[in-house]
Amino acid sequence: MIFTPTHLKGVFIIDLQPVGDSRGWFSRTYCKKEFTTIGHHKEWVQLNHSFTAAKGSVRGMHYQLPPFSEIKMVRCIAGAVLDVVIDLRKDSPTFLQWMGVELSAGNKKMIYIPEGFAHGFQCLMDNCELLYHHSEFYTPGAEGGIRYNDPLVGINWPLEPTEISDRDKTHPFLDKNFKGI
Repeated sequence: MIFTPTHLKGVFIIDLQPVGDSRGWFSRTYCKKEFTTIGHHKEWVQLNHSFTAAKGSVRGMHYQLPPFSEIKMVRCIAGAVLDVVIDLRKDSPTFLQWMGVELSAGNKKMIYIPEGFAHGFQCLMDNCELLYHHSEFYTPGAEGGIRYNDPLVGINWPLEPTEISDRDKTHPFLDKNFKGI
Protein backbone atom coordinates (compact mmCIF):
# COMPACT_ATOMS: atom_id res chain seq x y z
CA MET A 1 0.00 0.00 0.00
CA ILE A 2 1.08 3.54 -0.70
CA PHE A 3 0.00 6.15 1.89
CA THR A 4 -0.23 9.68 0.50
CA PRO A 5 -0.79 12.45 3.05
CA THR A 6 -3.24 15.24 2.18
CA HIS A 7 -3.36 18.90 3.21
CA LEU A 8 -5.67 17.82 6.06
CA LYS A 9 -3.32 16.43 8.70
CA GLY A 10 -3.99 12.76 9.40
CA VAL A 11 -6.05 12.13 6.25
CA PHE A 12 -4.36 9.75 3.82
CA ILE A 13 -5.21 8.51 0.36
CA ILE A 14 -4.22 4.86 0.18
CA ASP A 15 -3.33 3.27 -3.15
CA LEU A 16 -3.45 -0.48 -3.27
CA GLN A 17 -0.69 -2.36 -5.03
CA PRO A 18 -2.39 -5.27 -6.77
CA VAL A 19 -0.29 -8.21 -7.87
CA GLY A 20 -1.77 -9.88 -10.93
CA ASP A 21 -1.46 -12.86 -13.15
CA SER A 22 -3.64 -14.63 -15.72
CA ARG A 23 -6.29 -15.31 -13.05
CA GLY A 24 -6.74 -11.68 -11.97
CA TRP A 25 -5.18 -9.83 -9.04
CA PHE A 26 -4.67 -9.87 -5.28
CA SER A 27 -4.09 -6.89 -3.01
CA ARG A 28 -3.67 -6.25 0.68
CA THR A 29 -6.16 -3.66 2.04
CA TYR A 30 -4.95 -3.69 5.64
CA CYS A 31 -1.78 -4.64 7.44
CA LYS A 32 -1.39 -3.66 11.09
CA LYS A 33 2.38 -3.24 10.68
CA GLU A 34 2.06 -0.95 7.64
CA PHE A 35 -0.67 1.16 9.24
CA THR A 36 1.52 1.90 12.26
CA THR A 37 3.72 3.93 9.89
CA ILE A 38 0.89 6.53 9.63
CA GLY A 39 0.20 6.43 13.37
CA HIS A 40 -2.76 4.03 13.31
CA HIS A 41 -2.81 1.86 16.43
CA LYS A 42 -6.52 1.33 17.09
CA GLU A 43 -8.43 -1.82 16.32
CA TRP A 44 -11.08 -1.92 13.60
CA VAL A 45 -14.19 -2.92 15.56
CA GLN A 46 -16.90 -2.60 12.93
CA LEU A 47 -17.02 -3.12 9.16
CA ASN A 48 -20.00 -1.72 7.23
CA HIS A 49 -21.11 -2.06 3.62
CA SER A 50 -23.40 0.46 1.88
CA PHE A 51 -25.20 0.35 -1.46
CA THR A 52 -26.49 3.51 -3.12
CA ALA A 53 -28.55 3.08 -6.27
CA ALA A 54 -28.71 6.45 -8.01
CA LYS A 55 -26.06 8.70 -9.56
CA GLY A 56 -26.06 12.09 -7.81
CA SER A 57 -27.14 10.67 -4.43
CA VAL A 58 -25.42 12.19 -1.40
CA ARG A 59 -24.85 10.50 1.96
CA GLY A 60 -23.45 12.57 4.79
CA MET A 61 -21.90 14.54 6.36
CA HIS A 62 -21.69 12.25 9.43
CA TYR A 63 -19.49 11.98 12.53
CA GLN A 64 -19.57 10.63 16.08
CA LEU A 65 -19.05 12.87 19.09
CA PRO A 66 -16.39 12.30 21.76
CA PRO A 67 -15.82 10.03 23.55
CA PHE A 68 -17.12 7.91 20.65
CA SER A 69 -15.14 9.66 17.89
CA GLU A 70 -13.98 7.21 15.28
CA ILE A 71 -11.34 6.64 12.68
CA LYS A 72 -12.77 5.49 9.35
CA MET A 73 -11.22 3.87 6.33
CA VAL A 74 -13.43 3.83 3.24
CA ARG A 75 -13.14 1.97 -0.06
CA CYS A 76 -15.48 1.89 -3.07
CA ILE A 77 -15.87 -1.64 -4.43
CA ALA A 78 -18.52 -0.94 -7.11
CA GLY A 79 -19.10 2.22 -9.09
CA ALA A 80 -17.44 5.56 -8.30
CA VAL A 81 -17.98 8.26 -5.68
CA LEU A 82 -16.58 11.60 -4.65
CA ASP A 83 -15.67 10.89 -1.03
CA VAL A 84 -15.61 14.05 1.11
CA VAL A 85 -14.27 14.87 4.58
CA ILE A 86 -14.55 18.05 6.66
CA ASP A 87 -12.05 18.88 9.40
CA LEU A 88 -14.02 19.54 12.61
CA ARG A 89 -11.04 19.53 14.98
CA LYS A 90 -11.33 22.73 17.00
CA ASP A 91 -7.59 23.39 17.26
CA SER A 92 -6.70 22.37 13.71
CA PRO A 93 -5.14 24.90 11.30
CA THR A 94 -7.47 23.40 8.63
CA PHE A 95 -10.64 23.69 10.77
CA LEU A 96 -13.78 23.58 8.55
CA GLN A 97 -11.75 22.89 5.41
CA TRP A 98 -12.90 20.01 3.23
CA MET A 99 -11.39 17.80 0.61
CA GLY A 100 -12.72 15.22 -1.79
CA VAL A 101 -11.19 12.28 -3.57
CA GLU A 102 -12.64 9.99 -6.19
CA LEU A 103 -12.89 6.44 -4.93
CA SER A 104 -13.87 3.80 -7.46
CA ALA A 105 -13.76 0.11 -8.11
CA GLY A 106 -11.39 0.94 -10.97
CA ASN A 107 -8.84 3.08 -9.15
CA LYS A 108 -8.83 0.90 -5.99
CA LYS A 109 -8.09 3.90 -3.75
CA MET A 110 -9.07 4.12 -0.10
CA ILE A 111 -9.26 7.08 2.25
CA TYR A 112 -8.12 7.04 5.88
CA ILE A 113 -10.05 9.53 8.01
CA PRO A 114 -8.88 10.28 11.56
CA GLU A 115 -11.07 11.22 14.51
CA GLY A 116 -12.60 14.68 14.32
CA PHE A 117 -13.84 14.65 10.73
CA ALA A 118 -17.29 14.57 9.16
CA HIS A 119 -17.60 12.17 6.23
CA GLY A 120 -19.91 11.73 3.27
CA PHE A 121 -19.95 11.01 -0.44
CA GLN A 122 -21.76 11.56 -3.73
CA CYS A 123 -22.32 8.79 -6.27
CA LEU A 124 -20.77 9.60 -9.64
CA MET A 125 -22.61 6.70 -11.27
CA ASP A 126 -25.45 4.33 -10.46
CA ASN A 127 -25.05 1.32 -8.17
CA CYS A 128 -22.20 2.29 -5.85
CA GLU A 129 -21.00 0.11 -2.98
CA LEU A 130 -18.65 1.20 -0.21
CA LEU A 131 -16.89 -0.66 2.59
CA TYR A 132 -16.18 1.23 5.82
CA HIS A 133 -13.83 0.19 8.61
CA HIS A 134 -14.57 1.86 11.98
CA SER A 135 -12.43 2.13 15.11
CA GLU A 136 -15.51 2.66 17.34
CA PHE A 137 -18.89 1.00 17.51
CA TYR A 138 -21.86 2.97 16.22
CA THR A 139 -23.34 4.67 19.28
CA PRO A 140 -26.92 5.97 18.98
CA GLY A 141 -27.18 9.43 20.48
CA ALA A 142 -23.50 10.19 19.82
CA GLU A 143 -23.88 10.84 16.11
CA GLY A 144 -23.69 14.25 14.54
CA GLY A 145 -24.12 15.66 11.09
CA ILE A 146 -23.55 18.75 9.00
CA ARG A 147 -25.80 19.67 6.11
CA TYR A 148 -24.34 18.55 2.78
CA ASN A 149 -24.77 22.09 1.40
CA ASP A 150 -23.61 24.09 4.42
CA PRO A 151 -22.48 27.52 3.18
CA LEU A 152 -19.71 27.81 5.83
CA VAL A 153 -18.08 24.70 4.38
CA GLY A 154 -18.94 25.17 0.71
CA ILE A 155 -18.52 21.64 -0.63
CA ASN A 156 -18.36 21.70 -4.42
CA TRP A 157 -20.33 18.57 -5.35
CA PRO A 158 -19.56 17.60 -8.97
CA LEU A 159 -23.21 16.75 -9.73
CA GLU A 160 -26.47 18.32 -8.67
CA PRO A 161 -27.40 16.40 -5.48
CA THR A 162 -30.45 14.24 -6.13
CA GLU A 163 -31.34 11.58 -3.58
CA ILE A 164 -30.71 12.71 0.01
CA SER A 165 -32.20 11.12 3.12
CA ASP A 166 -34.64 13.13 5.24
CA ARG A 167 -32.13 12.92 8.08
CA ASP A 168 -29.28 14.32 5.96
CA LYS A 169 -31.52 17.11 4.60
CA THR A 170 -32.26 18.28 8.14
CA HIS A 171 -28.76 18.32 9.65
CA PRO A 172 -28.20 21.82 11.01
CA PHE A 173 -26.20 24.45 9.22
CA LEU A 174 -23.09 25.50 11.13
CA ASP A 175 -23.08 28.94 12.63
CA LYS A 176 -20.10 31.22 13.16
CA ASN A 177 -19.96 30.12 16.81
CA PHE A 178 -19.33 26.45 16.01
CA LYS A 179 -16.27 25.51 18.05
CA GLY A 180 -15.61 22.06 16.60
CA ILE A 181 -15.34 18.68 18.26
